[in-house]
Amino acid sequence: MRIGIPKEIKNNENRVGMTPAGVAELVHHGHQVFVQHTAGEGSGFTDDDYVKSGAEILPTIEETYAAADMIVKVKEPIEEEYPLVKKGQVVFTYFHFACDKPLTDAMIASGGVCIAYETVQLPDRSLPLLIPMSEVAGRMATINGAHYLQKTKGGKGKLICGVPGVRPAKVVVLGGGVVGQAAARVAAGMGAQVVITDISLPLLRRLTAEMPANVVPLYSNRHNIIRELKDADIVVGAVLIPGDKAPRLITRDMLKLMQPGTVLVDVAIDQGGCFETSKPTTHSDPVYTVDGIVHYAVANIPGAVPNTSTIALTNATLRYALALADKGWKKACKDDPALYKGLNVVEGKVTYKAVADVFDLPFEPVVLDD
Repeated sequence: MRIGIPKEIKNNENRVGMTPAGVAELVHHGHQVFVQHTAGEGSGFTDDDYVKSGAEILPTIEETYAAADMIVKVKEPIEEEYPLVKKGQVVFTYFHFACDKPLTDAMIASGGVCIAYETVQLPDRSLPLLIPMSEVAGRMATINGAHYLQKTKGGKGKLICGVPGVRPAKVVVLGGGVVGQAAARVAAGMGAQVVITDISLPLLRRLTAEMPANVVPLYSNRHNIIRELKDADIVVGAVLIPGDKAPRLITRDMLKLMQPGTVLVDVAIDQGGCFETSKPTTHSDPVYTVDGIVHYAVANIPGAVPNTSTIALTNATLRYALALADKGWKKACKDDPALYKGLNVVEGKVTYKAVADVFDLPFEPVVLDD
């Protein structure tokens, strides 16, 4: 198969769809890999690194898409890329369709086969291609929250860990999944007072047993969230419904419960955000203030640490990319139910129910013939 790895063109997105090591594996399996010129530079990988791994370097994004049967990338195609996706071409990336109607419409019109990292799901309901970036995003959420808690950045002027004789900051994490746990552990390690909420009692029991002593797991309901917001310094939104829009856990009216300078970090912004006042921001313009509350809602948080993120992502995606390349998308998805769940838009049809429901579009599951 011919595989293309284009350069990411989303604002300050320095990750790349595959490391040179991943390319070498694809080439070892007999596939031809095309990498766009300088695609890996932001992650610390040169064109020469890819050439040594067996790739061919192409000068433009247009040529990279045109040469490939399958595109492997990091973020969803943006408007300039919509016309580049060909009928029948596999695009393997994060899509987050449920919060982007223009993207959904464009991919339907393209006739491409859109396989979304974020909905590939194992039988235990874990999301193997979302986990590595969730681990990065959760850690970064606390680090960024602590940064914007500084008075010079619009925050309260609190040091997250405090000092002897002075209380540390209080961090409230909404959602006890991979992102939430990563955020809570980093906050705890930095010395903060941490509350982590979730609706799963089995998960709360496990968190109670496993989390550091300065982390308090709490059942998630409106009453408890309101109570915890009143003295929160950083709030991390880390809730996820696979493939669907995130629930809105903090409304505009609830902002008045918080003290000015409180920092909200919405990691769920890729799925529409879990704060009513959230809107996507970028690494070049990451924060804004509503009613005195600082909002950080960068839609590609792991892009700030692209070397770590690209390596972690390739570690997770490579086995699936190899299956798609070795078998073709139909047989690969038939053989692997987890990968089948990644099919979101296929040859003009919406094939993932949550996406169809959110936009009131027909849902047509893929039938893979013998």
